[in-house]
Amino acid sequence: VTGCFDLLHSGHMAFLKEASYYGDLYVGIGSDRNVNALKGRFPVNNEKERKFMLDSVRYVHECRINKGWGIMDFLDDLDEIHPDIFVVNEDGHTPEKEELCKKKGIQYTVLKRIPHADLPARSTTALR
Repeated sequence: VTGCFDLLHSGHMAFLKEASYYGDLYVGIGSDRNVNALKGRFPVNNEKERKFMLDSVRYVHECRINKGWGIMDFLDDLDEIHPDIFVVNEDGHTPEKEELCKKKGIQYTVLKRIPHADLPARSTTALR
């Protein structure tokens, strides 16, 4: 999986838990500079802190700071990890990601955003 994962919340945890059912979960996070370029603001938590938090989550096998640039900043990391499956949620789905996975023979899986149990739906944007 890949994303910003700023202001880690229950929605992130539900996504990571579900994604981990597919096997060892590798998480790529956007660098602070790339997040700023894409969103027009720096994350609240810097890349080292976000990496530390995600590495501490029991569902995560390994977290990396993506080396690339733009919306597809994970390309080099994808080639290093050689995943069988690339998991995104509905917000993270793009035709470009789907086509990339098709070309590389990677199963592309889109998960619905479903809150855990009786918890409310969460998003970093709403929390900010």
